[in-house]
Amino acid sequence: MVENATLELIGGVSLTLDSLFSAIASVVIGLILAEVFYRWILNLSKNTKYVWIFNEDTAKLLRNFIIIGSLLSAFDTLGLFDIVVFGSKLSKIIGGFLLFYISYLIGKKVQDYWLIKEGAEAQIKAKIFYYTLVTIAFFLALNIAGFSGKLTTIIAAAGITGIVLGFSAQTVVANFISGIFMYFDKPLKIGDPVEVGGYSGIVHDIRILSTRIRTWDGLLVRIPNEKLFNSEIKNLAKYPARRVDVIVGIAYKEDVKRAIKVIKETLEKMPYVLAEPEPSIFIDELGDSSVNIAVRAWAPSEKWFDVRTQILEKIKEALDREGIEIPFPQRVNWFAEELRVKLER
Repeated sequence: MVENATLELIGGVSLTLDSLFSAIASVVIGLILAEVFYRWILNLSKNTKYVWIFNEDTAKLLRNFIIIGSLLSAFDTLGLFDIVVFGSKLSKIIGGFLLFYISYLIGKKVQDYWLIKEGAEAQIKAKIFYYTLVTIAFFLALNIAGFSGKLTTIIAAAGITGIVLGFSAQTVVANFISGIFMYFDKPLKIGDPVEVGGYSGIVHDIRILSTRIRTWDGLLVRIPNEKLFNSEIKNLAKYPARRVDVIVGIAYKEDVKRAIKVIKETLEKMPYVLAEPEPSIFIDELGDSSVNIAVRAWAPSEKWFDVRTQILEKIKEALDREGIEIPFPQRVNWFAEELRVKLER
């Protein structure tokens, strides 16, 4: 029945016409804002490089959040959610939960888009963004839900829990922090050939707690980020060119200048041996059985192993063709007294 601009509903809930109009206005404004933000983000996604956050999925999530939020506001205005739970109104608790849940979904979508756009290299960056967003949303949700008065107690309890967990999970925390430092330092990336921690191979994956390396013989090695961060890392492909060092031994009787000329001409015919920096060929050592010639040539980093193999092969063929001997190890044994050998028939 209508009396004095008041509607009496079942259950003793009374609605005034002013609250009814306010609820309707809240819903209408929410629908308009939801559509405006949805179209704005869609248009922005076509012209921005930050498509990992401004995309159709996040636009839909934000639109749904605004619509649901306006409906909650309308119901709260009508007094339909005047139920107290744990000292707070039910509408505030639902609103806080929705904020946290929508933030969680947006964080997951942004993380997925980031990984699709930049590949596995962005994994650490994406996880940092995700955990930061979820943490901020958690505390905002507590405040919206009306639990801000209990926030100090929650933080204190979390601090004590953190101390206890810190002692029991020092390695995990150390790996996590090292992973963050590794992200900013960037000594390696996925696909790089490296030598680290006594292992050599290709970087297969970089995660927040560990890095995985596929060794040259096909094994997968997991290295904790703390150990990786504190180890010497040799990145074999950090720069576009890498030097090939080989030693070639020739017999003492051979003409060294002629051998060097043959090696130099051989290198000049190889397409992947760089002309600049110029190859360096010189006598490195007078060994026990040979004159050792050092050959230093630069090659593209991605072709280093192939070039090194070809250099050894081509030099061997060229020296054999020119009749320049590559000696095998020789030893001369001298005895202070004359040896007597007894032959038995």
